[in-house]
Amino acid sequence: MTSLSNQGSLHRRGPTRTARAPRNTYRFWFALPTIALVAVFFAMPFVANGVLSFLRWTGFSSSIRFNGLENFRSMIALGILGNATKVTILFALITMTTQNVIGLVLAKALQQSNRINSVFRTVFFVPVLMSPLAAGYIWAAVLSPDGPVNQALSWFVPGGVSYAWLGHSWSALIMVGLIDGWKWSGLATLVYIAGLNGIPRPVTEAALLDGAGAWKRFFLVEAPLLAPAFTFNITVTLVGSFSALDVIFSTTKGGPGDATSVLNAAVYNQYGAGFFGQASALSSMIALLVIVTAVPLILYLRKKEIDQ
Repeated sequence: MTSLSNQGSLHRRGPTRTARAPRNTYRFWFALPTIALVAVFFAMPFVANGVLSFLRWTGFSSSIRFNGLENFRSMIALGILGNATKVTILFALITMTTQNVIGLVLAKALQQSNRINSVFRTVFFVPVLMSPLAAGYIWAAVLSPDGPVNQALSWFVPGGVSYAWLGHSWSALIMVGLIDGWKWSGLATLVYIAGLNGIPRPVTEAALLDGAGAWKRFFLVEAPLLAPAFTFNITVTLVGSFSALDVIFSTTKGGPGDATSVLNAAVYNQYGAGFFGQASALSSMIALLVIVTAVPLILYLRKKEIDQ
């Protein structure tokens, strides 16, 4: 009797186990399009570019052969790799700081949901929808020697102002970083608004009852609870800045000299000159820079979230 009972029990469990297999199969088939897209448009180009970085491949010869680290050595010897990496890091820091400061200030100002704030949220999000090339051309005109910025400053400076903001090494990099930060600050604003509205109201009300002013409430209560929003915005803005090109191309084209020649601009110039192996090597440096900075940054910020 016991054996028959066990056999019946096993017989009843059989269909349940086999029914689970199609469910797992369905999950795989639903994920397959995403896996294929990532493999075709990200993994394969990434691997291919890594291989090309170690090949001697130019537009002046039909032969393509392995040359080890020669592409990297030549870029270092010419001063292109070092300068482009330095400019890229400075540009990314300026852009990240601008985008997050503007986004956080606007989020605090537009936190409440009402008709007026909805209109302003839309207005400040418009630059995100604008083409980066169009934004760059507009700002290039605004910052030209006879543009609106110098005309406005001429009201306060005797003799007028005709400064070329994009024509001097020290100011050009700052300006293109500010432009790119302004261009994408609307995204950071929405993330910070969502983070602020996600803070439990009793927490802020308790701080208000304890006599905390606006600044204390922000730095002691709201800022720590905004840690996930900070992690997302800082990481996305920093990584995105490493691959910027459109705004720089439409404003300075990497100039004056090589003052705004970020890694992507150097890649574009090398491809245009027919040095495809060197261009691939510079492109690999962008990926390496993203990995070296983004991974430790995410780990650090996530640890700060847990500590909060």
